[in-house]
Amino acid sequence: MTDDDVMMHRCEALGREAAAKGEAPVGAVIVQNGIIISEAQEASKSKQDITCHAEIEAIRLATQKLHNRILSDCELYTTHEPCVMCSYVIRFHRIRRVVYKNASEYLGGDTSSMPVLTTGEVPAHWSKPPVVERWDDAGG
Repeated sequence: MTDDDVMMHRCEALGREAAAKGEAPVGAVIVQNGIIISEAQEASKSKQDITCHAEIEAIRLATQKLHNRILSDCELYTTHEPCVMCSYVIRFHRIRRVVYKNASEYLGGDTSSMPVLTTGEVPAHWSKPPVVERWDDAGG
């Protein structure tokens, strides 16, 4: 089992916990040097705040823990492709690598018609896009 597998299985467990609470089944972790520094699950319904996607919640916790808004030495793992909102937040915080499992055809920041996560057509002050990989539980 690879490190990616371990991290993604943790995301899936967080997603199952979110679903049991009536949320969308999304879990996310932020990893620095192979160690999980934050993890979160979808909380938009319980917090009545659409910005409480698992990815953003994990990023909020990571920046608090590290006392730094720049997460350029971190990786984000998530059960679902980050939406365009989450993709903007990922780019803002300069996360270097994103691994996701399930694509989001209409609003995904990687595969949709609005690829905020991967486009180079952004303002000059934006960081370069992160490495983006789709995880496949059949082969990593």
